[in-house]
Amino acid sequence: MWEEPCISGTTGSGTIFFTGCSLGCVFCQNHEISRRKNPGTSFSGTSDGACASFPYELPGRVYSIEEFADAMLDLQAQGANNINFVTGTHFVPHIIEGVRLAREKGLSIPTLFNCGGYESAETIRSLEGTIDIYLPDMKYFSGKISAKYSHAPDYFEHAKEAITEMVRQCPKQVFDEKGLMKKGVIVRHLMLPGMLFDSKHVLDYLCETYGNRITISLMNQYTPMPGVPSELSRPLPPEHYRAMVDHLALLGQENAFIQEGGTVSESFIPDFE
Repeated sequence: MWEEPCISGTTGSGTIFFTGCSLGCVFCQNHEISRRKNPGTSFSGTSDGACASFPYELPGRVYSIEEFADAMLDLQAQGANNINFVTGTHFVPHIIEGVRLAREKGLSIPTLFNCGGYESAETIRSLEGTIDIYLPDMKYFSGKISAKYSHAPDYFEHAKEAITEMVRQCPKQVFDEKGLMKKGVIVRHLMLPGMLFDSKHVLDYLCETYGNRITISLMNQYTPMPGVPSELSRPLPPEHYRAMVDHLALLGQENAFIQEGGTVSESFIPDFE
C-alpha cells in the first residue's frame, strides 16, 4: 500500500521481492533480503544438475517459472493494481518468461519494474514488451558519493543510460479513469542527510532532460539503519526537503510526488520473515 498513489491506488500493488541486489547500499532498508549473510550454511544444486555453492543462506523461497506465473495471477485475483517486481535485475530472463506464461493464463494488469537504477541499457532493452511501467531510482549524481554509499562509482552513468531506455519504451504516461498508471516512468529520488547539493544535481538533470514526460517522486522517508556511517545516522533535515520541493516547482516540474512529514518510520520496512 506504500507505493506512489497512482501505483497503489486503494487496493494495493502486487509486490514480488527478489533476493539479492545489484547494489550494496550501506543504508538499505531491505537488507534482510538484499544481502543477509549466514556463514556456515550453503546452498547447492542448480536446475541443470550442476553444483553451485553460496557462502550464505538465501532468504525467501525458490519458485519454478510456473509457480512464479501463478503467483502473479494470485495477486491479480486478490485485487492488485499491478505486478510489481522489486530488485529483479539479476532475474530478468525469468521475469520475461514468467510474464509471458502468466499472460497466456490470463494476466491482464500492468507489470512494473521497480529497481535501484543501476542497470545496463541492454538489460532494460530486453524487457521491452514485458514491462508496462518503470519505477527506477536515481540515487546519486556524484560518483564519489555513489562509490562511498553504494560501492558503485559509475552509478550515475548507468542510471542515466537505463532511464533513457525506459523513457524510449514508455515516452508517454497513460492513466485509467481511476488515476492508476497503466504505462509510464516514475523516477524516485530518496534524499539523504547532508547530500542536498547532490539531490539538486539529480533533480536538475531529470527536469532538464525529461521534464514532464516522466513523474519524479521526491522522497523524505530515509530511515537510519543500524551500522550506517555517522553522517547518515540522522533523519533528513525537514528544511532541506522543503528546499528541494521548492526547487522542483521552480524547475517547472508538474508531474511529481512529494511526501508529507512523518514518513521516517520502520513501518516502511516489510517483515521478510
